[in-house]
Amino acid sequence: MKFWLFFTLALLWLEVQNGVCQQVKRKKEAGENRIKPGRKRAKVRYPKVKEKDTGSKGQSILTQVLDKGRFLRLGESLSLNPGKTLELRCKGTKIGWAYPSYLDTFNDNRLSIKQHERYGQLILTSPSAADTGEYSCWVLLCDGQECEKDVDTISATYIYFTDKDELFVPSAIHFEIIYLRPDKPATIPCRVTNPKIKVSLHREVPAEEIAVDGTQISYNPTKGFIIQNPSPEHKGAYYCKANSTSKTTPQISTKYQLLYVEVPSGPPFATIEASSNSVSGGDVFNVTCTVLGEPEMNVSFSWRYPGQDQRPVNIQDSWRLINRGVGHTTRISHSVMIVDDVETIDYGKYICTAKNKNGETLVATSVKSRD
Repeated sequence: MKFWLFFTLALLWLEVQNGVCQQVKRKKEAGENRIKPGRKRAKVRYPKVKEKDTGSKGQSILTQVLDKGRFLRLGESLSLNPGKTLELRCKGTKIGWAYPSYLDTFNDNRLSIKQHERYGQLILTSPSAADTGEYSCWVLLCDGQECEKDVDTISATYIYFTDKDELFVPSAIHFEIIYLRPDKPATIPCRVTNPKIKVSLHREVPAEEIAVDGTQISYNPTKGFIIQNPSPEHKGAYYCKANSTSKTTPQISTKYQLLYVEVPSGPPFATIEASSNSVSGGDVFNVTCTVLGEPEMNVSFSWRYPGQDQRPVNIQDSWRLINRGVGHTTRISHSVMIVDDVETIDYGKYICTAKNKNGETLVATSVKSRD
């Protein structure tokens, strides 16, 4: 009897102990330190995106304003349809701009540039194929009234205004002269309004298509055909032909006359000569200053002479292109001083100064009395 009583009490004690342990375990699971889903914020790591190289050391500051306040950071090139207003912005408190030069040449009122507190703004209304070109901006670093360009911030984008009826970028010049020099590449500037257009180069006489090998002659849609090492054999009349998938008839560009240049770059090569170095009173003589130079290089003349500020003289300036040798073209510029009714004050030294963008040259001759 005692044995069964003891055995029953032992079983009861074990059941009580198991119940207590389970209760403690359940309380721990429902405790305050339980991690509930959605409560803890996990730190999200995003993959790093490599910035597209814009040609500058930092990130491009040039953006296009889209509809509804959206912005597009611009890269090397952009193709747009003509007609829709273009708005560009550059971040900075003082911004400089560059754009196709003809917009300044013709003082185009479609172009508007404004400086706001935090950004510069360029707006071009009703853009057309002729507005195709490079648009760029940069930060200006100013010290008082003097400002300089921060070259590390320059951002540039070549914008094509694609026009199915204008395959070449229109030009106001219908016949353009291109000068070929042996010391640097030459460019035939038949640019297109769509980089996908196929372009070929043609010579008029003899009529032929010029082979483009990508080395000696190559094509860049933002510049045109580039001749790396010009020579006399490249001179002549040329034109470009464009073929489009939407047009069956090819389009012909402006015509280009290529002239080979003999005279290298540098200060004017000048000479001076008097019609007579010995004259008598009452005679008429002239002094001629002559410069041979590059075909497109402008030359200005100035004079110093014995009767300056006391005697009226007649000075005539002129220039023309001449051929020297086989295939060589040179610009010859003249400045002629005419002295009428010679007086004693006219005897002495005549000095001509010829000046171009590379420097200046002084030449002199003397006129004396014949008596």
